[in-house]
Amino acid sequence: MRDLLFDLCRRYADAHVDRSGVAVTPVPGLTIIRALHPGDLQAAINRPLMAMLLQGRKRVATGTESFEYGPGEAMVIAADVPTLSQITQASLRHPYYSLVLELDIAILRELQDAVPAKQGGAPCVGVEPMNADVTDAAYRLARLFEQPEAMAVLGDGLRRELHYWLLRSVHGPAIRALGAADSHSGRISRVVAMLRKEFTRTISVDELAEVAGMSVSVFHQHFRAITTISPLQFQKQLRLIHARRLMLVDGAGIAQAAYTVGYASVSQFTREYARMFGAPPGRDKRMAT
Repeated sequence: MRDLLFDLCRRYADAHVDRSGVAVTPVPGLTIIRALHPGDLQAAINRPLMAMLLQGRKRVATGTESFEYGPGEAMVIAADVPTLSQITQASLRHPYYSLVLELDIAILRELQDAVPAKQGGAPCVGVEPMNADVTDAAYRLARLFEQPEAMAVLGDGLRRELHYWLLRSVHGPAIRALGAADSHSGRISRVVAMLRKEFTRTISVDELAEVAGMSVSVFHQHFRAITTISPLQFQKQLRLIHARRLMLVDGAGIAQAAYTVGYASVSQFTREYARMFGAPPGRDKRMAT
C-alpha cells in the first residue's frame, strides 16, 4: 500500500509542485513536499501535523531531541513546537517526497467520544513506522486528488477517517490532548492560535494567561512544557520566521520586514535574526540568491 500511495503522491507532486517545493492538494491541510537535493537547515514553528515520508531522508530537531527518518516512517508533531529540520537525502533521480497532514482540532474534538482513551502518555514528537490503517486511508484519499466530483462527496469522510486512525495509533494520547478543550494542551493551543494571529503586536503574559484560564506561573510552566520555549521566545520566533519569508520569498527589504513583523528597532531585529538563523539578514538574503 505504501508503494501505491507513493506513486500517486509522486505523480501529483511532479505535476503541481510550486517553486518552493510544495504541492497543495484539494484536501484542506494536506500537502506534498518535494525536494530535488538536500536542503539547508530550516527553522519553523510547525502546527500539529503528521508527515509520512515516502522517499528520501530528513532530520528534525526539537528541544533536546533529534530524529532522522526515512521511507516508510511517519513523524507526528502533536504540539506547536519550534523545529530545526533538514532534508538529508534527495536527488534529481530520487527526489524527496513527503505527505504532510495538518491535524484539524475541530475533527479531533468531534472524535473524542468515538475513540476510547488509551492509558498512559505519549511524547508530543515521535517517529514510528507508517501505520497500516492511516496509510490505507491516505491512499484512498490520494486517489481522489484528480477526481473533483468524487472528492466533493467522499473527501471530508476520508479526512475524518485519517484523524480517527491517528487517534487509534501509538501517538493517540498526545493527539487526543489537542482536541480536549479543557486539557493543558487544549488551553495552550488557544494561546498559540492567538499568538499566530497577532504575533506583530505586544501581548502581555497576563493577557495570554487569561486566554489560557491559568495563573501566570502555571501558564508559564505548561506553555514551556508543551512548546519547549517561553511565550516571549515563541512570539519572537514567529516574527523572525515570518520576516525571513518576507525577505527571501517576497523580496522585502530588511527594515520593511522588521517593521512589518513588529520590531521597532532594525538593529535589534538584525541581532536576533543572526542569532536564530546563523547569519544577519543581509548576508542571508545574498546567500539565498
